[in-house]
Amino acid sequence: MSTSPEDGPVNGEDAEFYFADVFAFVSEYLSPTIRRRVNGSSATWCPRWWEHPEAGARLTALWLAWEHLRHDPALGMSTWWLHHADPHLRVLMDTDLGPFAACSPKVGGHTAYPFDPLPLETYDPQSPPV
Repeated sequence: MSTSPEDGPVNGEDAEFYFADVFAFVSEYLSPTIRRRVNGSSATWCPRWWEHPEAGARLTALWLAWEHLRHDPALGMSTWWLHHADPHLRVLMDTDLGPFAACSPKVGGHTAYPFDPLPLETYDPQSPPV
């Protein structure tokens, strides 16, 4: 394994993940690296992020993109920050529309499923398109 998360692959082992899973990525890299005023008014976060399906999906996407892009020594990390981390973090930490909008960044500030899922109607493949 590489000595630093941003180092390239060692001995051609570019398929090996640096972090074992999204939980390790968030706790060992993302959380210590991202420093924001998470006061619930300018940005927010949920200490139980894994209980929010959208957050879990977005953070998993961030982790997998990071694992892939870390192997590009020229533009990989810049690409990750600009095209992956920044847009996902803006959505995740949005105090009004993000998945943590009803949570508090304080420990124990989790609100389980405060919003309803997106409304859906049953899809009928026989009905003509609108």
